[in-house]
Amino acid sequence: MQQQLRAAAVELAAAGCPAPAAEARVLACHLLGLDPGQLVLAPAMTPEVHERYRELLRRRAGGAPVQHLTGEAWFRHVRLEVGPGVFVPRPETEVVVGWAVQQLAGAPAPLVVDLCTGSGAIAKALADELPRARVHAVELSEEALAYAERNLAGTGVALHAGDLADALPELDGTVDLVVSNPPYIPLEAWESVAAEVRDHDPELALFSGLDGLDAMRTLSATARRLLRPGGLLAAEHAEVQEHSVVELFVADGWQQVRDHRDLNGRPRFVTATRG
Repeated sequence: MQQQLRAAAVELAAAGCPAPAAEARVLACHLLGLDPGQLVLAPAMTPEVHERYRELLRRRAGGAPVQHLTGEAWFRHVRLEVGPGVFVPRPETEVVVGWAVQQLAGAPAPLVVDLCTGSGAIAKALADELPRARVHAVELSEEALAYAERNLAGTGVALHAGDLADALPELDGTVDLVVSNPPYIPLEAWESVAAEVRDHDPELALFSGLDGLDAMRTLSATARRLLRPGGLLAAEHAEVQEHSVVELFVADGWQQVRDHRDLNGRPRFVTATRG
């Protein structure tokens, strides 16, 4: 088995995969139904199984995301079903959820809205870590909604089909926290986006106008409508939008606008308070 895994890592490295050894192990565990710890002592794959493994490797080397090949992604402490048609959650977004959990940890029954929920990653993680919270999630894409429905089943999260702009008017002025990972890539940056992202994540979840801030402007207006006075907003953005997003929220009248960095020290999300 170990020799097969080493050969797989070499193949993925030659294709330019960012973490070839780890990806080789993940695909093997998926195929064999094993935990990572069990892989160490597993016997060599039979020729039939190895050919199926080789097919997974070929697809990964061709640019298919690992998560599409396994059908799942982990986000903080929760498992998500993912695949074509829904944005694959990134580890960077976990920092946004961590901030939200810290802010609401002592609240008895906070009301939270996750806008542009996609797979339901943020909403599911918040429901998992804040069991007393009342969480609502909103998504426009029918394909993404199908994934979110499966991922949020049994969590207590209320999932809504709808647009960011006019979401949940029945909650106006009552929400404690609005959180979002909206689309934020400028249309003019299309060619600079990694092919794996551009070819496999849905455009609706990626691009947002010429400057990448169209959805952020709408988010600002919707969050101001939903939040109670003193309510909090947290929104992910692109690294290069560190200043433009802050300026946007300050101009819209938000208070205590602050930008935050992710675990790699890169600008990642903005927080603000409704006055």
